[in-house]
Amino acid sequence: MKYLVEVEKGLPAAGGRPSVGPTYRSLFAEDGFPAPEEGVETCWDIFRTSAEKNSGNRMLGRREIINGKAGKYNWMSYKEVYDLVIKVGASIRSCGVEQGSRCGIYGANSPEWIISMQACNAHGIYCVPLYDTLGAGAVEFILCHAEVSIAFVEEKKIPEILKTFPNSTKFLKTIVSFGKVTPEQKEEVENFGLAIHNWDEFLLLGQNQQYDLPKVSKSDICTIMYTSGTTGDPKGVLISNRSIITLIAGVKRLLQCVHEQLTVNDVYLSYLPLAHIFDRVIEEAIISHGASIGFWRGDVKLLIEDIGELKPTIFCAVPRVLDRIYTGLQDKLAAGGFLKHTLFNIAYKYKLHNMRNGSKHSEAAKFFDKIVFSKVKQGLGGNVRIILSGAAPLATHVEEFLRVVACCHVLQGYGLTETCAGTFVSLPHELSMLGTVGPPVPNVDVRLESVPEMNYDALSQIPRGEVCMKGDTLFSGYYKREDLTEEVMIDGWFHTGDIGEWQPDGSLKIIDRKKNIFKLSQGEYVAVENLENIYILVPEIDSIWVYGNSFESFLVAVVNPNQAALEHWARENGVSGDFGSLCGNPRAKEFILGELTKIGKANKLKGFEFIKAVHLDPVPFDMERDLLTPTYKKKRPQLLKYYQGAIDNLYKNPTR
Repeated sequence: MKYLVEVEKGLPAAGGRPSVGPTYRSLFAEDGFPAPEEGVETCWDIFRTSAEKNSGNRMLGRREIINGKAGKYNWMSYKEVYDLVIKVGASIRSCGVEQGSRCGIYGANSPEWIISMQACNAHGIYCVPLYDTLGAGAVEFILCHAEVSIAFVEEKKIPEILKTFPNSTKFLKTIVSFGKVTPEQKEEVENFGLAIHNWDEFLLLGQNQQYDLPKVSKSDICTIMYTSGTTGDPKGVLISNRSIITLIAGVKRLLQCVHEQLTVNDVYLSYLPLAHIFDRVIEEAIISHGASIGFWRGDVKLLIEDIGELKPTIFCAVPRVLDRIYTGLQDKLAAGGFLKHTLFNIAYKYKLHNMRNGSKHSEAAKFFDKIVFSKVKQGLGGNVRIILSGAAPLATHVEEFLRVVACCHVLQGYGLTETCAGTFVSLPHELSMLGTVGPPVPNVDVRLESVPEMNYDALSQIPRGEVCMKGDTLFSGYYKREDLTEEVMIDGWFHTGDIGEWQPDGSLKIIDRKKNIFKLSQGEYVAVENLENIYILVPEIDSIWVYGNSFESFLVAVVNPNQAALEHWARENGVSGDFGSLCGNPRAKEFILGELTKIGKANKLKGFEFIKAVHLDPVPFDMERDLLTPTYKKKRPQLLKYYQGAIDNLYKNPTR
């Protein structure tokens, strides 16, 4: 395969264990995995060495607010940030927090978030991000489970911390606000025997004290990242310094090999949560190159405006953000009139044709880039050269569209918190990788393991199986949960639970989820994620949850229709009503069901894999109703609980 090197042969099934496919690594690691930069053994070394080399460079920026209006970005240099980190570290230590203790950080991305994190790195303190989107009680659970003794908190999140009292006060002794503290908050906290400081006060706590930085090793834990999962309590993923520095070395090698190296001139927009590994490692990589990080204002409605002011060169996103950009561009096209629409279609088809024939995106249609697509580029600030999508699958039609119109590389990656984020990423100028997550990053070995009960064979002509990984980027285990660690770490291989399929060019396509399989009443197994990946190709829908169980013989689904598409169908077919009432209209349900059936037939689905009834919900699946994880994966047990009444009706009256 073009971008893979085989390092071990596959093995047939033996001793009750499934067969495994060959072990592969990236072509870019043919001569071995890249070593971290000399002298860099920890996350603290990443920042310290970069601050030494790039002391005057812009590091962290936020927009100044004058009379309620956002102005330009104000910047702190690497030297200024370093000096603040040393102050914060001394203040943390003055509170009695020692190496190996746990420090919580709770709030939206900000310079203070990064400064607090770097102070933890300097003193060998485990950084524990706290976030409420893990569900009710999650903040309290993490504070107690991780035994957090000091917490840095965004001003508006302090009430959420106070709700965890008294349980969290067994461990929590100090709270630091990134902003102010009210007299009432101070009184309440002190009544429980804790200390609370505003940011400026806290910086003064350690000013007359000297603390030597402790010796921190590669294998030491630097952060505990709690992941939601789709059931049960959050799991604390232990990430070592080694994992992050290995990841950065691999990313650096990859970008060098595709001639897209990061430089001191790069600018990154920080808006994806730092509480997730995806953004954390991206920001570590940006810092390692002495580049700049500008923070958004925390409002998704103002994101495009922040982009316009910052003019980032690197833009990372989850698919939902890119879906919004895609929908916005489609709406503008629809409102632009016949001539504009026709010109756009001609330009799009011409450029896509040339890209499919091997042209680089920057050379495929220079004329059309100037007169048609430059507006899209300007909408993203004008300087973006790489858009990286991760955390969930990006729809192929959205990825293709953005690759053509955004005038930059649009790459899709894949990884888990347990693999320190990016483990696979698609490559620039490789249009054949649309819909895949590309080949491995050059720092891991990967193999597929057969899943016989789902008919996935890692040794077949088209190799399919559970994606398993080995390497120094892997996590060090689940905190206080050796049982869960042993379930997924077998003979040094991490079992992801995701089903992958190798493509001829060496890229990987995620096609299913190992646990999302159920049996229908006639005994047929259904791999539900594989079906959802097919049904979501219907342009008239935005999201779909497919359901079935062993007491029923057919599948049903809850669908979020695309509002513009459904309203267009209604106008064409003389059906009146707003979007909400259309979703309850039997004719609309019949229309959506017909489109799902068409795509099922086109993909040669088996009879029992066809959906027989649908419930249309105008409200998208969301985290507020606990239907999605923070990375937009479906919480299937919660979906069933929420839609149980609708599901029961679909089985009683499938034709209604």
